[in-house]
Amino acid sequence: MSKAKIAITMKKNLLEEIDRLIEDGMFVNRSQTIEAAVEEKVGRLRRTRLLRECRKLDPASEKELAEESLPKDETEWPEY
Repeated sequence: MSKAKIAITMKKNLLEEIDRLIEDGMFVNRSQTIEAAVEEKVGRLRRTRLLRECRKLDPASEKELAEESLPKDETEWPEY
């Protein structure tokens, strides 16, 4: 995947923490560290949004929709 170069501004103490992570061998460089942090945060936001949307669903209504085309008698269910 292609990458783009950007410039960012951040708190000095945060940059020092990033440099410590690099010194400890957890990351190769600042770019890798920041990219990993942003990917993790974006992933969490995406999952949180999905969770919020799922909470809007009515379980009884969803069950009814899921079962509406299933025969009541289990013997009539298709075999898998």
